[in-house]
Amino acid sequence: MKKLLIFIPCFLFSQTDAQEVQAAPADKMNIIKTNVTAYAFRNINLSYERAITQWFSLNIGFGTMTQGKVPFINSFLKEEDEKRFENLKVRATNFTIEPRFYIGKGYGKGFYFAPYYRYSDVSSNSFDFYYDYDAIDGNTYQIPLKGQGSTSGNSGGLMVGVQFFLTRSQNLVLDFWIAGAHYGSGKGDFTMTSSYTLTPEMQAQLKKEIENLDLPFVDYTVETNANGAKVKVDGPWAGFRSGLSIGYRF
Repeated sequence: MKKLLIFIPCFLFSQTDAQEVQAAPADKMNIIKTNVTAYAFRNINLSYERAITQWFSLNIGFGTMTQGKVPFINSFLKEEDEKRFENLKVRATNFTIEPRFYIGKGYGKGFYFAPYYRYSDVSSNSFDFYYDYDAIDGNTYQIPLKGQGSTSGNSGGLMVGVQFFLTRSQNLVLDFWIAGAHYGSGKGDFTMTSSYTLTPEMQAQLKKEIENLDLPFVDYTVETNANGAKVKVDGPWAGFRSGLSIGYRF
């Protein structure tokens, strides 16, 4: 994948001189696209771009990640912690509004800067979680819980990219998202319910275990009671965008 991402921009930029002799026609102001690299992460997506002027356009996108394992979960959870979420699955949706400012040929062609707003929503299945309770009798007991919840975030960011028209008719479009990043805030709740009645000592250890997961880019607080725990997400929400889209211009 890394080699592919390095090759793609090199190939695209080598074609720029050959395409510069063709001015971008202004009679085709609409582009429908899909980010093909996102499908590797179960993300089904579609975007629509409308040229407003030669140098300005508006791109609106929607994506949904079908339910499945959390991508790259082993990159932010220790192996022993990952095993506790063995059957955890998530689904996600996002909606993006992205004004684009072109500095190339225009009408959707060339390099662009794109400030954007993104709404994201993530929800989980009913998953199993457990923790080891060290009892005062010296024994360790595995306490199972059932978890479920969702969280959503609003964020703003900036992306830099370049878009090409590949055919003589300039109908086929290649949109390379070089890099983009966004930051905002998110809120949500996850509940974990135990079939056991938890004593104060069991609750204290459960709270400590969840807090020690130390999930990146997420601020959360943990409340426990005799029935289990409630995890409240309320804090920063960050993300990164990069990819390659193929589209049709009309």
